[in-house]
Amino acid sequence: MRKVDVKTGRSYSIYIEHGIISETGKYVREITKAVRAVIISDTNVAPLYAACVQDSLNEYGFETSVFVFEAGEERKRLSTVEQMYAFLAEHNITRGDIIVALGGGVTGDMAGFAAATWLRGISFVQIPTTLLSQVDSSVGGKTAVDLSYGKNLVGAFWQPSLVLIDPDTLTTLPDRFMRDGFGEVIKYGCIRSKALFERLADEDSPDLDEIIYECVSIKRDVVENDERDTGERAILNFGHTFGHALEKLYKYSGITHGEAVAAGALLLTEITERKGMTAPGTAEKLRSLLIKYGLPTETPYTLKDILPATSGDKKSSGHKLSFVFLRNIGDCFIYPVRISELEDFFNLMGKKSPVSKAVG
Repeated sequence: MRKVDVKTGRSYSIYIEHGIISETGKYVREITKAVRAVIISDTNVAPLYAACVQDSLNEYGFETSVFVFEAGEERKRLSTVEQMYAFLAEHNITRGDIIVALGGGVTGDMAGFAAATWLRGISFVQIPTTLLSQVDSSVGGKTAVDLSYGKNLVGAFWQPSLVLIDPDTLTTLPDRFMRDGFGEVIKYGCIRSKALFERLADEDSPDLDEIIYECVSIKRDVVENDERDTGERAILNFGHTFGHALEKLYKYSGITHGEAVAAGALLLTEITERKGMTAPGTAEKLRSLLIKYGLPTETPYTLKDILPATSGDKKSSGHKLSFVFLRNIGDCFIYPVRISELEDFFNLMGKKSPVSKAVG
């Protein structure tokens, strides 16, 4: 078993262990005296794991109920969270009870937001079941929903009380969503760990347990230094400004988060390399790794499409939008650009996103 302790405003532990999902009740009981536990999951994950989690919670004395919503990023809306509130009310969930988020990033974000806002805040546990949520979104306490204006615009910082990561859940994950997770894994190599990047490039079957542990540890270090995302934590957004814009252009359907981040990161790195801000050859190394892991290196959208879609991005501050650029693999920096100067900065030429095949 691997364990990562996170020391934030509310400290908690992350456990990484094969089969730990069947011991959910034991670990949750160690951190709460709650009487009731509500499992929140989606239509993809609930049929696979909800009964196992519910049985384990029941074994340790919890009164349990399960709320299931239709799977998909397009369901990550206030209307779905409102349905969660109704369910919590119907089941008399009090401030002393607990929510268990069982699923990928969409589930974790929405269940966490429901926990942050129900009765002004109740405890919740993350049980991430996708690679992307295991290496990234389940850690750090960011919860949110999407609006038509942009991704994750309504949310709250609300740290979980516990994170249980079971790599065995990845065996039921479709190939596309494993690739989706590697979009975030590669991000961590780009911004903080040249060794991780090179391991991904050199090894045919890198140790997933070790990859999850390394990514979680990197995020833990960053979040502990900047829990509320006012400084260093912005480096975790490498590729995300363009990535979120692409998700918006795709209307949150037809491209996954990891795919969008991958395409956005490559486009950005090509531009900064041409500008002399990034070491020569960096974009090609990134392109090769994305291709290896089946991630897109092109979209049908041009910079002319993407830049307006960055409006409303939550990483903007005042009249500036903060980008994360690479100096080299494993070394990044934050670079604010005035929103009024975005087009000049990126030298709009109507150029398409990087070469290769489009998403799909």
